[in-house]
Amino acid sequence: LIRKYQLTSLGNKMAASVLRAFGRSAHQVGVFGVRRVNTGAPAALAGMNSRRFDDPTMRGCVDEATYNEFHAAIREGRAMDPKKADKLATSMQEWAFKLGATKFAHWFFPMRHAAGQSNAGLKKETFLDFDFGDSALLKSFRPGGFCGSQLFVSETDGSSYPSGGLRDTHTAAAFTAWDRTSPPFVRNATLYLPATFVSHSGHALDEKTPLLRSEEAINQQALRVIRALGDTTAKKVVSNNGAEQEFFIISADDFIARPDLVASGRTVLGASPPRGQQTSQNYFGTFANRVDDYMEELSTELWELGMSLVVQHNEVAPAQHEFSPVFSLSNVAADQNIMSLEVMNEIAARHGLRVLFHEKPFANINGSGKHCNWGLNTDTGKNLYAPGKTTESQATFMVFTAALARALHLHGDLIRTGVGAPGNEHRLGAQEAPPAIMSLYTGKVMEEHIRAIIEGGPLEGYRGGTAAIPTGTKVVAPVEGALEDRNRTAPFPFCGNRYEFRSVGSTQNVAVPVTYLNTAVAESLATLADMLESGVSARDATAQFFSEHQAVIFNGNGYSEEWVEEAERRGLKNLRSCVDAFETFNSEKNIKLFQDHGIFSAQEVEARREIMLQTYVDTLLIEADCMLLMLNTGVLPAAARDLAVYNAAPELSGDRSAVYSALAASTAELEQTIAQVPRDDSLAAARFILNTLVPQMDSTREKHDAAEVLIEDELYPYPTYQEMLYSRFFE
Repeated sequence: LIRKYQLTSLGNKMAASVLRAFGRSAHQVGVFGVRRVNTGAPAALAGMNSRRFDDPTMRGCVDEATYNEFHAAIREGRAMDPKKADKLATSMQEWAFKLGATKFAHWFFPMRHAAGQSNAGLKKETFLDFDFGDSALLKSFRPGGFCGSQLFVSETDGSSYPSGGLRDTHTAAAFTAWDRTSPPFVRNATLYLPATFVSHSGHALDEKTPLLRSEEAINQQALRVIRALGDTTAKKVVSNNGAEQEFFIISADDFIARPDLVASGRTVLGASPPRGQQTSQNYFGTFANRVDDYMEELSTELWELGMSLVVQHNEVAPAQHEFSPVFSLSNVAADQNIMSLEVMNEIAARHGLRVLFHEKPFANINGSGKHCNWGLNTDTGKNLYAPGKTTESQATFMVFTAALARALHLHGDLIRTGVGAPGNEHRLGAQEAPPAIMSLYTGKVMEEHIRAIIEGGPLEGYRGGTAAIPTGTKVVAPVEGALEDRNRTAPFPFCGNRYEFRSVGSTQNVAVPVTYLNTAVAESLATLADMLESGVSARDATAQFFSEHQAVIFNGNGYSEEWVEEAERRGLKNLRSCVDAFETFNSEKNIKLFQDHGIFSAQEVEARREIMLQTYVDTLLIEADCMLLMLNTGVLPAAARDLAVYNAAPELSGDRSAVYSALAASTAELEQTIAQVPRDDSLAAARFILNTLVPQMDSTREKHDAAEVLIEDELYPYPTYQEMLYSRFFE
């Protein structure tokens, strides 16, 4: 009935009646292959998942044999039966047609980072094919023809993407392949297929492929551990992630008028306004009307695309905001986050706005991060990072927390490298984000339990749970809070049922830091599994891990200078700059780690190190060149005109002549410094930029900002901080 009458409203009603007779709802099965939610929900929520080809949608679109073959192919790591693959492709095409799709695209994530955000790639192809029923020599075209081979794999050109030497100029082939665990979706009349991107030799040219490899490593090693702990039912362990995205919203006109924002995503010049984030006016404040309209449209769009956007609020800095989804599989969470970045600016353009994702688009106010709520779950529903109420779950929790502690202690350098975006340098350790020192925040109660384990106590006993929060009034319901208070200064605080990786930068593809985290944890789980399988008890193995790696546990103020000194005494690395971190990436330790768990070959490690360094060099040179351009063609001419205003009354000019002359001299020094950057060695260039060019840029900016506040408003050539941060509040 569903298939026969699916194009009529009567068919819908009849199908619903049949489903009710069998005790199932249209929401569970999927009429038209699109899931429906409770009809009592508002229209915006009723469209949830309507443009996403997820598992329930697939089940409603294909026959049972095709559905089962698809999942069997994933489990066994093989291709689908060709005929069933074609059936799936045809069904997906029909579903996409109903949503207006005329094209399809494998959507992938090359190792590139530009203009303040990670950038996806795609090649759109139209749903067209030859009409093979046409007997003419020159056959006509017809809509459709989408087949299994097109669905799963596509060949493209990989020649112009960063590869770090993984491919030669004359070897251009690259391949995209649909990540079968990440649901396709339709937007902009295109069926998007989240995909991996590899070279002809199988080297990863993207951020997704290593993440999927790390997921397999986590699954393999975590299964060994839980088997040794007595779990014989779980068949899979996955990592989950929920990424809290912070961002700024400004007027599109102001964005276009700022060459630095257009080129680099951040302002390289700009004096602070009288009001910055003093008095916390913006934090959890009311949305400006224009922003509120924008966020409503954004929410509806992301819900339709299957993103579980549940929280949105104003952040600390003026014009700064945040949204958060519910956690999902780490690879899906990474895809959805990048999708959201693309959608955000598409919708912003319709509202005359621009979204800034850079970690520090404005100086002297808080920047933006992307906190990753990370954890491990089994396919049977166990959360391995939730203490739970049973002795079994509490023991398992401590075992896996010990593995995380060891991973952070031994591989803190690698995990620091994973958050080493150039823009993140402005945040880490700057009293608004955790320091560059990787540590684990457990809370005092858990730390006491860990010490008890080290001293011979049992694994179980730490229950987590809640604590009563006194309010002093009877008119509100009793407040239950987490047992441990939050710690915003820690890179890895425990949050009751997960660990929050707070160091990730707002521009980053979360696939990168999560890949490194997964890999480090998988290595610790492998070591733990070896011990358990050799007869060491879970209690003794966990106690040994905690004893050897308790130096990484820190429950104090991560912003303090005292912690920097204490961390050094504990032997924890403090890789203050991303250049320092990148330089360690190809250490023997890291190469062995990646090779042992099938993440990267030695050649891939070297290539990624080169790309990291070159990205840093390119990013900082773009910023420096932009600063020079704005000064020479905009600010200095404006300063000269402003100074001329006082020719008739020089006594009123104050310090203008000296301030403007100092800026001109510093601009000339900046130009000379840029010219001295080495061009044939990425590490040498990065070191020179870090140690020489960046201090010169900082000095020049300081002189500019002193000049800006003297130049007559109408003469200053660019939108000011005052205009950019506050203008849309009054529209």
